Amino acid sequence: MKQKTRSILEELSSVRINENPELFVESRASHIIDSAINLIYYIRENFNTDTAYHLEKRFNASIKNLDPNKFTRSVNKIKDLKEVKKSLSLKDGELQDEDD
Repeated sequence: MKQKTRSILEELSSVRINENPELFVESRASHIIDSAINLIYYIRENFNTDTAYHLEKRFNASIKNLDPNKFTRSVNKIKDLKEVKKSLSLKDGELQDEDD
């Protein structure tokens, strides 16, 4: 007799969340909070103090207001500023384009 194996996705989709919603919420919240804490540590280690503070503030506001776009816009602003700084360089005490 051949035994049928199930994929991980099939197993996960068959889990009965409604049987114990408190346990499900507790588990999901724990994972999300751990991930958020890890992200905050990462931000603090990889950005200067002012930028890290701004990103943390936006991250918290995104969660509070249920709007992930707030955080995404902040990250995009930082990326844009970084690109502008890359395209400019300091030559002989004057700010000039790299193309010059």
